[in-house]
Amino acid sequence: MNKPDFSLEDMTLGRLLETVADQFPNAQALKYYEYDLAYTYSELNQLCERIAKGFLALGIKQGDHVALWANNIPEWLYAQFALPKIGAVLVTVNTAYRSFELEYLMQQSEATTLVMIGGVRKADEYTKIINEICPELAGSRPGQLKNGKLPHLKNIIHIGENWLPGSFTWDEIIALGEKVSDAELEKRMQQCRPDDVVNMQYTSGTTGFPKGVMLTHSNLIGNAQSMAECMQLNQTDNVCIPVPFFHCFGCVIGNLCSVVSAATMAPVTGFNAKTVLETIEACNCTVIHGVPTMFIAELEEMQQKKYDTSHLRTGVMAGSPCPIEVMKQVVDTMGAKDMTIVYGQTEASPGITQTRVTDNLDIRVTTVGRALPHIEVKIVDSESGKDLPHGQQGELVTRGYHVMKGYYRMPEATEKTIDKDGWLHTRDLAVMDENGNFKITGRMGDMIIRGGENIYPREIEEFLYTHPQIKDVQVVGVPSIKYGEEVAAFIQLKENESATEEDMRAFCKNRIAFHKTPAFFFFIEEYPTTASGKIQKFKLRDQAAKALNREAAAAVETA
Repeated sequence: MNKPDFSLEDMTLGRLLETVADQFPNAQALKYYEYDLAYTYSELNQLCERIAKGFLALGIKQGDHVALWANNIPEWLYAQFALPKIGAVLVTVNTAYRSFELEYLMQQSEATTLVMIGGVRKADEYTKIINEICPELAGSRPGQLKNGKLPHLKNIIHIGENWLPGSFTWDEIIALGEKVSDAELEKRMQQCRPDDVVNMQYTSGTTGFPKGVMLTHSNLIGNAQSMAECMQLNQTDNVCIPVPFFHCFGCVIGNLCSVVSAATMAPVTGFNAKTVLETIEACNCTVIHGVPTMFIAELEEMQQKKYDTSHLRTGVMAGSPCPIEVMKQVVDTMGAKDMTIVYGQTEASPGITQTRVTDNLDIRVTTVGRALPHIEVKIVDSESGKDLPHGQQGELVTRGYHVMKGYYRMPEATEKTIDKDGWLHTRDLAVMDENGNFKITGRMGDMIIRGGENIYPREIEEFLYTHPQIKDVQVVGVPSIKYGEEVAAFIQLKENESATEEDMRAFCKNRIAFHKTPAFFFFIEEYPTTASGKIQKFKLRDQAAKALNREAAAAVETA
């Protein structure tokens, strides 16, 4: 047996790590090159049990929401497997979030606990934000926070050397757990069910407000099993994970695909091409994941210095349209001859289609593969809902175990996304060939994908509307060779007002995430419209591409 054997029907994330530890106790579970840290599956499970007991002692109840705001540090991964053991729901927080976004997420998710680090770019950036949102924190006793804006939030757990007044430290949580017996933890674990929500990830919405995607144990474990199967992962694999844990790409395609295969996780704390390649070399990685921009940076670094990537075999390129030439270079230059492409979205846990290692190179670089095992995927007419034949463009829809439970506290949005027959509507346009392979051809909406980050213009527009000088704003994506797309804002100012690009950037700084801050600002008198007055965003995109000399970027072929 070179990979775990278990039944998905009765499996939870808490039991998963325990099961793999029972079957592969001495297999390497985790190896952090940057921290010189390593654990076997037995050791990792024991550590996660100690942390789970700490959360239990803190008073976290089954179904409670626990937000986690950190980059790919070891504690993030421990929490991912500790919280499910007590039936808590992990709410992932984008590391680029600033005060405006964090406050909304904490309010909407009704999180009772926030686990956080001091910051990523600056050591105290997150500390300043949480003190701005919760000025009462510094004067509160740990566990007794009372904030009018965030009435559910009681606990802040701070990871790091610098103490945050009003918070628990990570070590204090582990120490609390020493008072909890194995029997108490087991009792809570027995109350967890595969259909329980275990993870919530916030995805930007067309309404301008992010939605909390509720994912269950079965959603995540089943999807991880399917994608791992397509890559033929097993105990002998070492998986380099430079993609963020707060995305499904990191915590599912990275961490969970590894665990369901008893493979070794080799994470990278924050993306840096040099560190990724050093990790691949030091850990003899056989698997590498990333969005196209990451692979482009890694290929550029390999031109500057020689790295041993000879053990690479497979991995996943996903997150945004994958340029065919980049895919070929990853196969030829990095040596990942069995590289795959995954297409999906958070609402699908996240994988919908994937190429297989057994597919020929042409299929693996020009398509996003076929439906994952045990799920349905088809192309329909977006107006009538009727199925379309091979070769005809329409909306890609999917149905199966992988479809989310819904959006948290947003039943109407859920009904618009999952129809009465259980089909998840992706709003992506695609064609399917006679062999069941799909090619993504466009998007029904105007979502921007910048370097793997999904960005909905309406969210940025809603924010910019709060600027006192702005009369109207339209946000579009413009082609980019490096990122796939970048954000551009077309602004109408109020009468007798004036502003500059620098003014707009200053307004956005530290209030919305960096990747959402427009790279380009255009000030415009009138928007192009249809006869009925509807703004034609495609014309704004064309206008921006021309002004920035981006026509060549728009012509780059992707799968």
